[in-house]
Amino acid sequence: MAPKPDSNFKIVADNRRARYNYEIGEKFEAGLALTGTEVKSLRTGKATIAESYAGVDRAGEMWLYNANIPEYLAGNRFNHEPKRPRKLLLKSREISKLAQGVEREGMTVVPLKLYFNARGRAKIEIALAKGKQMHDKRETEKKRDWAREKGRLMRERG
Repeated sequence: MAPKPDSNFKIVADNRRARYNYEIGEKFEAGLALTGTEVKSLRTGKATIAESYAGVDRAGEMWLYNANIPEYLAGNRFNHEPKRPRKLLLKSREISKLAQGVEREGMTVVPLKLYFNARGRAKIEIALAKGKQMHDKRETEKKRDWAREKGRLMRERG
């Protein structure tokens, strides 16, 4: 068999707290409308999406709020604002599905990871998510600890 060609898939930012704080539902892949210095800054891998969220405005467009893409050091006067709202590129059917989930079911749109796909385009994976209660978080942590302990026991047994 021929070796697999190395893809350019590169994760820039990962929101690991989202899986702890939210019950993840349906996932969507969206493009981002970025400026040139934002793309260059993303390629350095210093973006954070931990506190960010997405929402639909009155015009029916999806926007990403509070995502931090730091200024590009060599960008001089053409640099961007680090926490500006960024437009998400989705199909209208996907936007309406996300908007209905937020309005009717009390869910929120949470970004999971920001990455460059195989073609070199900046993409963000977003999901409809429902917030977890404190007891749900404790239950998740118990399951994770038990799985880790079970793995240790199985390794010791051989």
